[in-house]
Order: sequence, then structure tokens, then C-alpha cells
Amino acid sequence: MQNSVTTSVDPDLCIGCGLCVEVCPAKTLSMQDGKAYVTGTYSMGCGHCEAVCPVNAIRVESLEHPFALSFLAVDNQWLPHGEYDTAQLVRLMRSRRSCRNYTDREIDRKLLEDLVKIGTTAPSGTNSQLWTFSILASRPEIVVLGEHIARFFVKLNRMAEKSWLRLFSKLFAGDGLGKYYSRYYETVHEGLLLWRQEGKDTLFHGATAAILVGGKKAASSPMEDSLLASQNIMLAAHGLGLGSCMIGFAVEAIKRDRNIRQLLDIPDDESIYSVIALGYPAEQYERAALRKKIIPRYPALPGK
Repeated sequence: MQNSVTTSVDPDLCIGCGLCVEVCPAKTLSMQDGKAYVTGTYSMGCGHCEAVCPVNAIRVESLEHPFALSFLAVDNQWLPHGEYDTAQLVRLMRSRRSCRNYTDREIDRKLLEDLVKIGTTAPSGTNSQLWTFSILASRPEIVVLGEHIARFFVKLNRMAEKSWLRLFSKLFAGDGLGKYYSRYYETVHEGLLLWRQEGKDTLFHGATAAILVGGKKAASSPMEDSLLASQNIMLAAHGLGLGSCMIGFAVEAIKRDRNIRQLLDIPDDESIYSVIALGYPAEQYERAALRKKIIPRYPALPGK
């Protein structure tokens, strides 16, 4: 967890407005003699104080200054509430689809690094920002990972074929193997045949790069943090001309196969929660995505 205090206040610039104290969620700052001072021993490292200061008197050294990208000119001015074209935001969200057809064009490494940096603009539990990002920047790397994942599912399918193992799983392990057999066995079996016999990639769909998003176990909500960052990455990828697709089978294989974790150099205190396939799309749509109708609930809480 982020707890070291790297905040500083220039007393010569501080005008004593107190705005930084009002927005600080960790009570790192307080007012003394009409000036803001760092008096707390804990910081969330959120940078609210620096962002709200009207005279630029505060600096949080643990944060990256400035936020800059290689492929985009970034406007670092804060966008006030209500001053964005939300209709265009919704259009972007609806236009992003899971891409399963890619060209063989490679993605510039700097562009992949930009996507990672954009991912870090997502919120994280208690602002821990303990996410991790691993980049596979070429098609050959994707093929190597795909081969290891295929080996994992070959073994899993062999286990699922045995009725006595499925029975054991049902009695003592929550029927995980039986559920896998009924839901995924046939699809995985067909995919493995296509991979072995025809070299057809039904896992990464020919993607030329991938970003693995993980989280440190010390984070308060590592899975949620990783998935929020993944959404940012995929939306930005669409805006930058790339297609994306989350590969759930890859996440499961990495989770359960220590050999794959070693291949990817994933430490024991980290878990991978999202594998995002990326590439230049070889598909084009005429309409934005639709969704199943949702009916929200309004719980009848006391005091309503």
C-alpha cells in the first residue's frame, strides 16, 4: 500500500486558502498559522492537493511529472465536470468490440507503452496503484505463449475426459472439472485441433501483441483495479486504431500453470487478471454494439 509521504508545500507560495486540506482523504495536510503544512505520516499519493492548489505551491514527488505520451499530445489541464461530450464517450464505448480478426502489422512498442500509461489513469482501491503490466510486443511472442497455454489445456482436457475424475471433483471440489467439461471441453478440443493441424489461432485470433494486466496481492482490490485499467486500455486502443479482445482462457492458464508464470516472469506476490490481445483490425462494422436490456433495482432502504 502507498503510505510514504512525498508531499511538500512551498510556504512562500502558499496563500492559505485551505483547499488542499479539504480535498486530502488521508489528512496528510493541515493548516497552521494560516499556511498549509505536511503534518500527517500517511499519504494515499492521490495528488488531489497538488491538483487543487491555485498557486502551484504543492508537489507530490511520487507522481510522474508530467503525464506524457509518445503518440498523443496530452492536455494536462483538468476537465471540469460536465464539460465533455458524453455522447461521443458513449459512442466510443459502444463502438469498441472484441476483435477476432487482425492484420499481420506489428504495433510500435511506444504505442503499447502509451496504452499502459493510459491504463494507469483508472481508479484503484485506496489509490494503491499496485497494478502490473507485462507487454508481449510481437507475434512470435504471442505464438510462444499460445503454445504453452495449449499444452495446459491439453492436460486439462485429458483430465476432464475421465469420468471418475469428474465424479471426484463433484464430490470434493465443487464440481469444477465437471462444469468445465460440460461448458468448455468441446470448444477447447476443437480449438486445439485447429491449432495443431492447421496452425489456426483460435485463442489470440492472430493478434500481434498483448498486454497482461495484473495486481500485487498487497493491494486492497487487485482484481478490480486490473479490470478497470484494462477497460481504459481497450477504449484507448480503439481510439488509436487498434482492435482488442480479452482472453479469459489465457488468464485461467496463467493462474493454474506455474510453468507459464515462470515463462512470463510473474512473481509470487502478483496475479494476472486480464490478458488483452491487440492488433490492427482486419474487420469493420457498420453499427455500434447493442446490449441486453437491463432493469435496475431501487432497494427500499429505511429513510427513503
